[in-house]
Parts: sequence; C-alpha cells; structure tokens
Amino acid sequence: MKIFQPKLFSAIKNFSRRQLISDIVAGVIVAIIALPLSIALAIASGVSPEKGLYTAIVAGFVIAALGGSNVNISGPTAAFATIVAGIVAQFGTSGLVVATIMAGLMLILMGICRLGSLIKYIPYTITTGFTSGIALTIVIGQVKDFLGLTYPAGTHNIETVEKLEAIFKNIGSFNWQALLVGLIGMAILILWPKVSKKIPGSLIAVVVGVVIVKVFKMEVNTIGDLYTISRDLPAFAFPAIELSSLKDLLPSAFTIAILAAIESLLSCVVSDGMIGDRHNSNTELIAQGAGNIASGLFGGIPATGAIARTAANVKNGGRTPIAGMVHAAVLLLILVVLMPYAAWIPMPIIAAILFMVAYNMCEWRQFVSICKTAPLSDIVVLVLTFVLTVAFDLVVAIEFGMLVAVVLFMKRMSDVTHIRPWTKADELAESDGGRLKEIPGKTAIYEINGPMFFATSDKYNTIPLQPGVKVLILRMRNVPGLDISAMRSLQSVQKFCSESGVTLLISHANEQPLSVMKKSGFVDAVGEENFMANIDEALARAAELTKE
Repeated sequence: MKIFQPKLFSAIKNFSRRQLISDIVAGVIVAIIALPLSIALAIASGVSPEKGLYTAIVAGFVIAALGGSNVNISGPTAAFATIVAGIVAQFGTSGLVVATIMAGLMLILMGICRLGSLIKYIPYTITTGFTSGIALTIVIGQVKDFLGLTYPAGTHNIETVEKLEAIFKNIGSFNWQALLVGLIGMAILILWPKVSKKIPGSLIAVVVGVVIVKVFKMEVNTIGDLYTISRDLPAFAFPAIELSSLKDLLPSAFTIAILAAIESLLSCVVSDGMIGDRHNSNTELIAQGAGNIASGLFGGIPATGAIARTAANVKNGGRTPIAGMVHAAVLLLILVVLMPYAAWIPMPIIAAILFMVAYNMCEWRQFVSICKTAPLSDIVVLVLTFVLTVAFDLVVAIEFGMLVAVVLFMKRMSDVTHIRPWTKADELAESDGGRLKEIPGKTAIYEINGPMFFATSDKYNTIPLQPGVKVLILRMRNVPGLDISAMRSLQSVQKFCSESGVTLLISHANEQPLSVMKKSGFVDAVGEENFMANIDEALARAAELTKE
C-alpha cells in the first residue's frame, strides 16, 4: 500500500450520478449536524464561535480531499477542547496557531514514516482513561453557563480544579431561567432522536432555545452577550513565530498530533466496518496533518476525524470523499449567510449540547467494564490516566499513563517468565505429547518460558547444577525474544559451564533470539554444533557426549 494515495482519486474513477446525489445529500445533513457542534466546541475551547466553523470548513475540506478514508468527516472535536483551552490561556490564539501547525507537521511526518499502524500500541486503558477524563472536564466547564452563574471580575477558572472552586464559591448566583432553558435543551436532545433521526436534535434545541428566550424575554446570556460574532470568510494569516516559544509549545503540539492520529484512525476503523472498506492509515495521517496546518493558517483550531459525524455521513448515503467536501462547502455558505444569527443562541443550550457530547464520548460502560474484569495493572493505568487528565492536563496524563503502562507491562512479563528444571522422564514426556524420552545420565535440562529481557535477566544469571553433571541443555522453544541484558546473563552461564567442564547445548532457539546470539558471538563461544533444532537432537547429542 502506497504511503500517499487519497481515496478521492480512486472514487472519481468509478463515480456515478446516483452516488453524487447521495453524497451531496449526506454532506448537507452532516453540515447541519456539524453547525451547532462546531460553535459549541469552539466556545468550549476558549476561542470565538466562528473559529469552530473555520476548522470544519478548511480542515474538513482538505482532509476529505486528501484523506485515506472514503467517508471520514473531520472537524473540531471534544477531545481537543481541554488542551486547546489550556494553550489559549497560556500562549494566546497565536500560540494555538503555532501549536496546531506544529502538530500538523508531526502528523505528516508520522504518515511519511509509515507510523499509521503504530497507533495501536497505545493501550486501550489510556485512551479510555483520557477520553473519560476529557468528558468530565467538559461537563465541569459548562456548569457555569448551564446554571447561569456569575463570577466576580478577576476570577481565575482555567484549570478544572479552579473551575470547580469557582462553581462552589459562586453557586449562590444561580439563575433559574438559565437552568430552565438548559433543561429544556437537554430534554430535546434526549427525546428528539425518538421523533426523527434525519434532523439533528442539537439544531432543534438551538431553535427552540432562541425562540423561548426571545418570546419570553428571559434574562439568559447568549453567545452575542459574551462574544463578537463574525461572518468573515477564513483569511490566511501566517503566525508570528518566536523560537523561544516553540520549545514550550512542543509538548502541547505533540499531544494534539497523537490525539488527532488516534481519533482519526479510530473513526476510519469504525467507518470501514460500516461500509466494508479499508482505509489507508498513512495517507489519512498525512491528510490530517495538511488539514491541521491549513486550519491553523486560516484561523481555525485543531481538527481530527469525528466518529459521530462520520457515522451520520454513512447512514445518510455518503460513500466518497465528495460528501465531506460538500459538508465543508455548506458550512461555508452558512457562515456567510446565517452566522450573525448565532449571537441569539442561549449559552445554556450550548452547555446542554456539550453535556450530550461529553456523555456520548465518556465511554463509561467501557470504564466500568475494565474496572470489573481487567487485571489490577490495567485498572491502575485507567484510573491514573483519568485522574491526571481531570486534575492536571492531557499532556501529563498521557506521559505518566504510558510510563506506568510500560513499567507494569514489564512487571507482568517478568512475572510470567520462568526457568524450570526437568529431572524426570515423565515430565519431559508430558511436555512432548506423551512420548517418553530417556534423559541421559550426567545431563541437566532447563526450560525457559517467556521473553528474556532486562527485567528477567536475574532469573537465569546462574543455574544450579548437581555434582557430576557434564551436559546442560537449555530448551528455548518458548522464548519469543531476547535482549542484550539477558544475552549477558546467558554468556555468564556459558562461562560458568566452560570453567566447570560442562557442555552447554541450546535446543530450539527461535529466530529473534538466535539472531541476537549470533551477533553477540554467543554461537561461536558455544559452538554451532551445540545448537539443536529440537529436544530429540539435543538428547541424542547429550547421549554422545556423556558416553564419551
């Protein structure tokens, strides 16, 4: 499979008028779904509402045109809200633009280096932990608008913990009208899918919320009260880059890149199952990188594949990248014509929409299932990642989550790796399908089970031998891998055998361990004639040596 092979090119070759109509219809429907979500996610990210649309338009179009999936829809997602809000608070919008472009360059490099398949090495417990943590931070961040709370000037509420403190300190400023509008919005979002699946509940909630606030002249904050709405087209602007800030932005850019890769490839995998297709992961990463660079240069925020919007695209007949491009074009039209009316949208409705987004992404069922069924080490990684995401930020959560996951994995591998002596013929027979074998006299057999690496090397540093033993057989058929630390331990065993007049035989060394043994000179030290393909040859060789 080629590194860069956009699906659009192959789709055009087999295009039909019927499919074009289906893609246009699907693109229009997805745009209607994306409209309130893009605005809400921009607000949750700490930027002005139109930047969410800029992202869906620019990144959505570029990624659809260049992507490795036929149906993936990209744009702003809830996964980025917390990290983007933190970058904006610390470095401003110019810092966010630089971080987004840096993340895009990282994604392109990942695709060129064929790292699309390496994303699977991020543990499921970490992705579930930080996804659930992000969902909780989104909920906490929207409580203020949902309850209509008023904070004193100068209140610092950027971090999640600070937001919680501000909520408890100012709960007395609660606005019952805002809560009523928010509850009506929640009710619509929950119940509307039972009425119609064609028209998104978020759009209905926005319309009803605007009507209620306008007709009854309710004292509820709207987007226009808090933000200046612009319907200007996305304009190209190259950011002022300060070399001193690049180092500080690097961790955030890396987190954006990893999140974008995970979310987009996961979305591609889900959509592949829905339409029976297969995406090109490296092409998708390159497209995501190009889309994020374009988004940053045209005033947007980070983008990635959106599973919910992609699923809506598939369910409404979208089968080629044309649907994603139409979705972006329709949003551009909406931006020009209808954006000023977005100022009427009540903030409690935005909060209700984000509550539903958080619920749909929180994966609480998977979280509970892992806690009930997984090994303790997996539960530790899950909970740690979740807590760190909420208490600190995503960068810390991913770094510590991966570190703990790796350490615990090595501990688990160390626990299952062991060396076992065989001294009875029936033990050997049981291991070999019931075929009784005679162990020659003056011969000791040890079987090593599990990977041999630095965390297990102390288990075979020295092997105790009974007096009179002349041949030691190490059976390694269950050793899948060997590193240099374990190799040094084997060399210690070989040196001990050489000094003690014991012949060392290696039985059934697999390809990777054998390669390491050859490179390290271990094969030459032991002698190629003492490497046996199986235990039968090793026993026969031991019989010859002990007979002599």
